[in-house]
Amino acid sequence: MSIGSPFYERTSTLNRKLQWGEWAGYHSAAAYADFHDIEYNAIRNTAALIDASPLYKYAITGPGAPSLIDRVITRDATKLQVGQVLYTPWCDERGKVIDDGTVARLDETSYRLTAADPSYRWLHLNARGLDVQVEDTSESLGALALQGPFSRDVLAAASEESWDDVGYFRRRAGSIAGVPIDVSRTGYTGDLGYELWIPAQQALTVWDRLLEVGDDYALRPCGIRAMDVARIEAGLILIEVDYTSVRHAMTAEHEYSPAELGLGRLVNYEKADFVGRRALVAERDAGGPPRRLVGLELAWSGIEEAFAEHDLPPSVSPTVMREEIPLFAGRRQVGRATSTSWSPTLKRMIALGSIEARFEPVGTELEISWTVEGRRTRVAATVVELPFLDLPRKRA
Repeated sequence: MSIGSPFYERTSTLNRKLQWGEWAGYHSAAAYADFHDIEYNAIRNTAALIDASPLYKYAITGPGAPSLIDRVITRDATKLQVGQVLYTPWCDERGKVIDDGTVARLDETSYRLTAADPSYRWLHLNARGLDVQVEDTSESLGALALQGPFSRDVLAAASEESWDDVGYFRRRAGSIAGVPIDVSRTGYTGDLGYELWIPAQQALTVWDRLLEVGDDYALRPCGIRAMDVARIEAGLILIEVDYTSVRHAMTAEHEYSPAELGLGRLVNYEKADFVGRRALVAERDAGGPPRRLVGLELAWSGIEEAFAEHDLPPSVSPTVMREEIPLFAGRRQVGRATSTSWSPTLKRMIALGSIEARFEPVGTELEISWTVEGRRTRVAATVVELPFLDLPRKRA
């Protein structure tokens, strides 16, 4: 049974059409407006407030905390400075991805790890022999994503202090309306943005203050449908959509290494031993995995033709299609699209896809299965660079 987040008292009032989704056991607003396009526009043009509380959150503390973090993640945690945040995958002993998330260093021996799936047991298993404490703070810590070009202005107005000193993937503590918060320059939209980590019992005070000052910046609460479109434009993967956690894999085809998900650059093969290192080194030395994550741009002319065969105007869903769609090279299937969406900013139909490695080069021409009125056809799809949308302001 789904439950409400620390912000549910506010989000449930705003969600008048009862457009709810489910996120990690929580009620999560799909859209607050009649349609999610106005919320997407807030992400890209003004500011948006997203309840990210369903993320799993863990406090890792003690003298052994740096060793545990370095043992679990694929990146070199010894280089993670206080006030810095890393995005990273973590793997099982066979080098298959369990999950991906962020690790923030709060002080010399304290970290915050966020995950899409439960990771408490995995962290405890790997903490053996270390002087370290792992606390599940998922319910005691609320989270808000404040995203969009005016997000810094909203944050400054609400906290009554400047945040110009917090660079991309950095963090520091602050307060809003007397509530202590931690702020990281991170997000899931590919835009300028921040994530606010807030004591759950005082979450509504922060929400109310942000909405109060946000009126001057056209701030809008935003649901997961709009965020889904934004994350695809940013080339960001979603667990159980673009890949399956190895813990849920039914067959070997459902298991992914970081390099198969475009995360190979986040694996430090030379650092101290970490879970999955031997398998990942062997994969690298063998030339890499047999499949890769790519960006795809679908030919709009092909979509028009598919509808024209039925004397219909072209029509595509503005909601992300999360089903797997076959990709072909000639007569042979060579992969599948995993997330497909119309990009309102780029005015193109785009998709993330998993394909055989030899078709990875940018410019490769493929075809994607397309169905109109129950009749299947194929539409040209070209491999393009990721991210589809790379906004300089997200790092400015």
